Amino acid sequence: CLPPQGPRMMNMTEKAAGKIQLPREVFWSLSSRTAHVVVTVLNIQQLGMFKEVNQTGQVLDDTVVGITVGETSISGLRDPVKFTFNHGQLPHGVTPQCVFWDPSKGQVGGWRSSGCVTQPRDKRTVCSCDHLTFFTLLLNPALDGSTAQALMAVATVGCGVAMAFSIFTIAFCIFLRCRFRSEETLQINLGLHVNLVGSLLLLNLAFLLNIGLSSGTQPGTCKVLGGLTHYFLLCCFTWTVLEGCHLYLLFVKVLGTYIHHYLEKLCLIGWGFPTLVVGVAGVIGSYGEYRIQTTDHQVIAHLCWINSKHLLVHYITNCGYFSLIFLFNMAVFGVVTQKSCCLQGMGAVQGDRKAWKVALVAVALFCLLGATWALAFLTHGTSSAPMLYLFTILNSLQGIFIFIWLVILYYPKMKETAGSLSHIIRHGKITTVSQ
Repeated sequence: CLPPQGPRMMNMTEKAAGKIQLPREVFWSLSSRTAHVVVTVLNIQQLGMFKEVNQTGQVLDDTVVGITVGETSISGLRDPVKFTFNHGQLPHGVTPQCVFWDPSKGQVGGWRSSGCVTQPRDKRTVCSCDHLTFFTLLLNPALDGSTAQALMAVATVGCGVAMAFSIFTIAFCIFLRCRFRSEETLQINLGLHVNLVGSLLLLNLAFLLNIGLSSGTQPGTCKVLGGLTHYFLLCCFTWTVLEGCHLYLLFVKVLGTYIHHYLEKLCLIGWGFPTLVVGVAGVIGSYGEYRIQTTDHQVIAHLCWINSKHLLVHYITNCGYFSLIFLFNMAVFGVVTQKSCCLQGMGAVQGDRKAWKVALVAVALFCLLGATWALAFLTHGTSSAPMLYLFTILNSLQGIFIFIWLVILYYPKMKETAGSLSHIIRHGKITTVSQ
């Protein structure tokens, strides 16, 4: 028998499974002062229930918890129902997600997360949901064995092809630099592209060596290989942002070619800054064997990378660093696009319009590179497998994208491109910087 105002909070604790907290709002809509609270705990492995077609996540302990209060369907709660699931330490890369069973999803029903908020804690997860039904904690595995092998195969083939096209691209850029020695702006642009493609080539090479040598490698060798892989990845990120900086200076500030030893200074940053980062990470012992595991702790891949004890290094130097680069490149894209629209609106000369088109194509290139790396942030959750495939395919084919882009941009209308770029430098408000 419940008091008229309802209980402030009803706690139901089960030592092994966790805890359920019902807010008093649940009881407000009851027509009777007496209500039966029924908690049902089901083992779906034994019952053969709650099986979603093509389900990628794993139900925690094969357990589903259902709760009903009275005979009324309860939803839209302002103060949510809270479920606490105890699960111990999860393998790295496994993402818990609070879900409920929706019988109307698909042909046989499926799991949904709408109306539920997931709050991971140390060795437990709190689910806050605005309705009552059958709930569970879905563990999105880092990878299953077959998916990992497929991704490795795709990445290996893609990296091999990308290396070949990267070599073609570097040769093509060197040929253009030799043929058009008098075009200083073109020389700098091609120099930037050579360094960017070169960093991608070395990253692909390091990754292929990592795949082939990581299993059974001596600890010292694995540390070196992990450091090299991290170094070339940071070089790719750095040269991507340098492309953005160059475009900003060239098409917004109208500087660049008159900075003393401009390309040499960019090379010092592009190859030097990652050296400092990797050097510090190596001194504190960040590199070593990294194991990719499934939810049942089965090791499905070995890599020489940042070890599990220093994941903070990964989050700062990779995730944090790239996030800043991506935001900057998006800002440059917006500024250059706005400038281009203003020029066209004021009836700028044809040469200016073509130069701005070249700028937008170049901006699109490094935005494309940023977008492919940004897919890594979407590889968590119940739909991680498709994102992992997309991330692996697009990033392993970056060398092909750049080669096609350079051929389309420079080969057919190279003289027009060089002339258009030079037009802005010659006729714009030139600021000379010498250091």
